[in-house]
Amino acid sequence: MKSFTYERARSTAHAAAAASQPGVKIIAGGTNLLDLMKLQIETPSTLVDINHLPLDKVEETTDGGLRIGALVRNSDLAADLRVRQHYGVLSRALLAGASAQLRNKATTAGNLLQRTRCYYFYDISKPCNKRVPGSGCSALAGFNRIHAILGGSDDCIATHPSDMAVAMRALDAEVETIDREGKTRRIPIAEFHRLPGNTPEVDSTLTPGEIVTAVTLPPPPPGTQVYRKVRDRASYAFAPVSVAAIIDNVRGRVRSARLAFGGLAPKPWRVAAAEQILANTAADARAIDATADAALKGARGFGANDFKIPLTRRTLHGVLGEIART
Repeated sequence: MKSFTYERARSTAHAAAAASQPGVKIIAGGTNLLDLMKLQIETPSTLVDINHLPLDKVEETTDGGLRIGALVRNSDLAADLRVRQHYGVLSRALLAGASAQLRNKATTAGNLLQRTRCYYFYDISKPCNKRVPGSGCSALAGFNRIHAILGGSDDCIATHPSDMAVAMRALDAEVETIDREGKTRRIPIAEFHRLPGNTPEVDSTLTPGEIVTAVTLPPPPPGTQVYRKVRDRASYAFAPVSVAAIIDNVRGRVRSARLAFGGLAPKPWRVAAAEQILANTAADARAIDATADAALKGARGFGANDFKIPLTRRTLHGVLGEIART
């Protein structure tokens, strides 16, 4: 790890102003950033600690939703009674992530902003456009078992690793930010993460000096909420495929559906056409197959990750079957 200076942020404005300077990184839980610093993938000259800012509360909004501060720890959010009762898909997604020790440190904003776990991104001896723009993408012709089958480009097929973000995508969350001039904005989570295109080094739509202060959830949607994560081992593993589903099922027929997928793309993946196909059906095998077809439209495997296409179909069948039995 290269040497760096450390300071504490005095306010959100101070943190945003600092973050706009070259070589400065914000640190909260540090569960991803410190690993990247040890490998010299990130080499900040200054770390600005925001842990003492008042951004660690979960509060009810006037419209019946929740406002989650950027510094709320994943374990605290998953255990919050309001989240467990009304946003079960989010609680389950959080508990499926990493390990208990990491969830005790990881923050809401940090989870949204974590970097990909692509093998080649973590190996500084290999070309990686996300790490060194213009150097190439080793995963395209390399070992790409965990990589994207949707939303990638010729420059990058890395996936976003967050479980929490997949659930928040199904819930239509909004990300609140503040910039170095004190201006705030709310970004729909559907627009927060970027697809790689020809600039895979840019992961989000945040501007320089803009930091996340909170995530807002709208009032809980009707229906049964399920999060299913398929992984290689029972804990501390990222998902080849995950599904966040919110299905409003009345007397055996689906009135509305929300489906977000993880492990398939560089951002949480949600396809409105797939949800529309499932709505107003009995969610039988034929309807689920048609829904999967729409969700996977344009999917492309790169060899080692071809299995994700049939696995996504089977996982969707399993999730909707589970909901039908409730």
